[in-house]
Amino acid sequence: MSEIFKNVPQIKYEGKATSNPFAFRFFNPDEMINGKPMKDHLRFAMTWWHTLCGEGADMFGPGSAVRDHLAGKTPIEAAKARIEAGFELMEKLNVEYFCFHDRDIAPEQATLEETNKVLDEIVAIIKVNMKKYNKKLLWGTANLFGNPRFMHGAGTSCNADVFAYAGAQVKKALEITKELGGEGYVFWGGREGYETLLNTDMGLELDNLGRFLNMAVDYANEIGFKGDFYIEPKPKEPTKHQYDFDVSTVIAFLRKYNLDKTFKFNVEANHATLAGHTFQHELCMARINGMFGSIDANRGDLLLGWDTDQFPTDVYDATMCMIEVIKNGGFTKGGLNFDAKVRRASFESEDLFHAYISGMDAFALGYKIADAIIKSGELDKFVEDRYSSYKSGIGADIVSGKAKLKELEAYALKMGEVTTNKSGRQEYLESIVNKYMFSV
Repeated sequence: MSEIFKNVPQIKYEGKATSNPFAFRFFNPDEMINGKPMKDHLRFAMTWWHTLCGEGADMFGPGSAVRDHLAGKTPIEAAKARIEAGFELMEKLNVEYFCFHDRDIAPEQATLEETNKVLDEIVAIIKVNMKKYNKKLLWGTANLFGNPRFMHGAGTSCNADVFAYAGAQVKKALEITKELGGEGYVFWGGREGYETLLNTDMGLELDNLGRFLNMAVDYANEIGFKGDFYIEPKPKEPTKHQYDFDVSTVIAFLRKYNLDKTFKFNVEANHATLAGHTFQHELCMARINGMFGSIDANRGDLLLGWDTDQFPTDVYDATMCMIEVIKNGGFTKGGLNFDAKVRRASFESEDLFHAYISGMDAFALGYKIADAIIKSGELDKFVEDRYSSYKSGIGADIVSGKAKLKELEAYALKMGEVTTNKSGRQEYLESIVNKYMFSV
């Protein structure tokens, strides 16, 4: 295998004072923190789609990316070249995991049978490289949104033939994910939604989506797939009304269709922004419901109203994210998947490495800051004190279920006016966060 990224050396940790653009300032993969290496806390993953397939195209123009290793190749030859590029990139960056859609790794052919045959050929090559480079599959998924057949959705399509095709595609995607030892499987409902109720039977569409996901769970059990199932919420874009709008919406859906004990969440930062939430809010909502799973690490532009999928370099957001991860007890089978793409003007191959280095450093630093904040106990102590009224008296009765409305009325009549509220001290707490951000 010839070297593809000849101008990029092995990326090593050199510390925060380094001026080497091809070095980590904060991500030291083997640094021991809380009993295990930093790389095991973060579990970084490469996205096949943006990193290897992205061409820098947008709605106003074709791709701008220069990828010499793909020049002049047929689609299948290009798919094989991307394998070489991907494993070299992961090896040089010390990234242990990757994620893919089925159509990322192998181009679609004239028939499903032919497509599956090409998939098997590509998977065999990936499997060899995984063993050679000691890389792992974080999760797999099926692209049920790109082909025009999915214009009305997949599991929510008004066309039963499309539903059947999508089911066949998920079956195969589950099989190859299992074959490659994938630790999870993701559903992102790219077109599971609607534009207008004038032509939509919402009840049937939601029922069918519930049936579709239950079919996937049943087949996973049949073939012995032991990975986690994730749903990745996203509001708007491409459909006006997405059924997987945010974590809270999806929790209600999962509970209705008896899937809440089977599915967890793959939370994406940019999707949280589009839903009108913070990244931390969505992670916290998943965590407190026992459904936190994995993360698509990126960021959006608050001045733009669409999914920009920028590389995550905001250390404050990374810190808030890692607070939730640490409070969850860390990742189990999930990780930090860089669902991010370089900007259209960052068209050289080397820019991929600069992007990953900056993102990995941001989360490494965010983890260390979050760990220091949690170990200090300052924020947790403030929150505990703020809710201390629920530890005794009427508060304890409320929590235990002993107090009913009659008891609350009797207590309120006897109490008179409420006079014991205390300040929330948001600005003070934000200054505490800053104290740790600028001292690690």
